[in-house]
Amino acid sequence: MAETIDPILPEEISTLAEHVLELAKTKGLRLASAESCTGGLLAAVLTDVSGLSHVFERAFVTYSDEAKCEMLDCNSNEIENCGAVSREVALAMAQGGLKKSEADVVVSITGFAGPAGPTDEEGLVHFACLRKGEAPEHCDRHFGEIGRDGVRLAALEVALMMMKNALLK
Repeated sequence: MAETIDPILPEEISTLAEHVLELAKTKGLRLASAESCTGGLLAAVLTDVSGLSHVFERAFVTYSDEAKCEMLDCNSNEIENCGAVSREVALAMAQGGLKKSEADVVVSITGFAGPAGPTDEEGLVHFACLRKGEAPEHCDRHFGEIGRDGVRLAALEVALMMMKNALLK
């Protein structure tokens, strides 16, 4: 039985996660995640690398709107008006994650992994990344109907790239 999730991940994601952790260690920075549609998978990936996982400070798995408000101080009116899968909520999640942790870099992920509701776009994911003292970064991706696992794995890669870029600043 495997002790880590690494064997089930695409090699490029495992390699990127290790690189992000090495960068954080070298710079003396700590990482956190604020996740919705990935359900803590990013946290699992960042705590999977022996000898480097100590740079990961914590995770917020906020699948429900209520959890986003309670754990990350997201505004319920903003969620109602903009939708939980939006630029505004992704940014609020990252800001809340930074405020409620000891991390230096936080990435947030919120999206529709699928299947989506009648008015939702399956595969739409919003990301935000925030490093202390820097302006937040946002991006969205339209992965399409590639299935829940496909969306989640694709989201991991984007989130890790955003962390890497924030660490290189």
